[in-house]
Amino acid sequence: MKPYKLFIYSCVACVFALTVNSLAADTTASQSATQKVLTLEERVQDLEAYVNNTPRVKDNASISPQARPDKTNVASAGPGHNAWLMTSTLLVLFMTLPGLALFYGGLVRAKNVLSVVAQCFAITGIVTLLWWAIGYSLVFSENTPFIGSTALSLFRGVDSSVGQGGPWISNNVFALFQMMFAIITPALIVGAIAERMKFSSVLAFVVFWMFAVYFPLAHMVWGPGGFMNGLGNFDKAAIHAIDFAGGTVVHMSSGWSALILCLIVGKRAGFGTKSFAPHSMVLTAVGTGMLWVGWYGFNAGSALAADGIAANAFVTTTFAAAVAALVWPALEWMTKGHPTVLGFCSGAIAGLVVITPAAGFVSANSAVTMGLLAGVIPFFTVMYMKRWLGYDDSLDTFGIHGVGGTLGALLTPLFASQEVNPALANVLQLSLFAEHLKAIGLTILLSVVATAIIAFAIKYTLGLKVKAAHESLGLDISEHGEEGYGGFQTFVE
Repeated sequence: MKPYKLFIYSCVACVFALTVNSLAADTTASQSATQKVLTLEERVQDLEAYVNNTPRVKDNASISPQARPDKTNVASAGPGHNAWLMTSTLLVLFMTLPGLALFYGGLVRAKNVLSVVAQCFAITGIVTLLWWAIGYSLVFSENTPFIGSTALSLFRGVDSSVGQGGPWISNNVFALFQMMFAIITPALIVGAIAERMKFSSVLAFVVFWMFAVYFPLAHMVWGPGGFMNGLGNFDKAAIHAIDFAGGTVVHMSSGWSALILCLIVGKRAGFGTKSFAPHSMVLTAVGTGMLWVGWYGFNAGSALAADGIAANAFVTTTFAAAVAALVWPALEWMTKGHPTVLGFCSGAIAGLVVITPAAGFVSANSAVTMGLLAGVIPFFTVMYMKRWLGYDDSLDTFGIHGVGGTLGALLTPLFASQEVNPALANVLQLSLFAEHLKAIGLTILLSVVATAIIAFAIKYTLGLKVKAAHESLGLDISEHGEEGYGGFQTFVE
């Protein structure tokens, strides 16, 4: 049996088995939660807590959502906060589909544009199934400092009640919001191996990488009892890192993994001797705008409420992106003689990446400084270091996300302010920069080692790189049997 058929049949069988198991679990699920009717005073206190986005009255979060004869005994979600998180969930999905698909699609040659789109769609589907089956549980249930349990697998207990993500957010909305982060992270990696990796191998890599890198890392940084959860697990965390929206979990993990994967896959045919210019900067510019808009859900949504912290993240996200979007093309103007649209796009994305771990922790003035550095350091990585070292990172995933994510993780403890976010009171009493050095080292180690093992395993089984003839023909035709532009692709070859 061919490898891709085996892969497809295995996925179908797993989904069927999990669905049967889920139906059985739902039929026998116990609804023994403690019921309690709130007094008028407690209900008023709860409303005040909602308006101020503070913890609910005692025991309110444990009240059974099934016991609602008069709707006075239900720990329901706060409408405004829940609405903002649902909006943010849509914005983060918008980043992948269509944002990242267009951004990456425009950067490749015309004969490979659909291959990027197909990878983004496939990753969205695969990660959604993994998240439902076990991923959410492994990240956000309590078990060990390194990985969660199976308590929430198949979305057991993930309903419209509250408590898993915050006092005012429905569990199922929180789960879907976090799922969008899980989707875009491996999708970022495909930028490094664009135009040359087998579609079946991309899918296999993503499945194994999610279990080996994303689920453990997300649990360590954001999960209950996490090894590096400096805010949520202050008393027991071994490393007291702070990561507001995914500098380590999303950008560092994908960026450093992308570097290792592109080295193992190998270079594109003709790399260093022929041009691999983007086939459509219009698509890339449109995709950049979509990513920027979606990033407000990514960063401001990570406040898990429509509150002052979210507002601050909204502002810092804007300033860092705008400054970096000016600095990058300005450096091009000085060194190359002209500012490019690609420079504006690259700078904007770099600024968004660098501010991500700090968005809810730093002031607007600090965001401007971070945006300046985001425009400078990734610029030199992409324009010079890449050429010096000779690696073929097709769409600069490592230069922008790996280096930018690492830069953001380094700058966050330097600019984090208790005046901006009072929750930082305890961690700011520590040597927070040293804590972040530990978190950065562990993130890089996990990403590099796990990616190397997975990539070599696939290389010697399924194979990683398409045949030379297929690469020359283009992945749209050879892998998917269709063309993005009909008979007109030759005009950009």
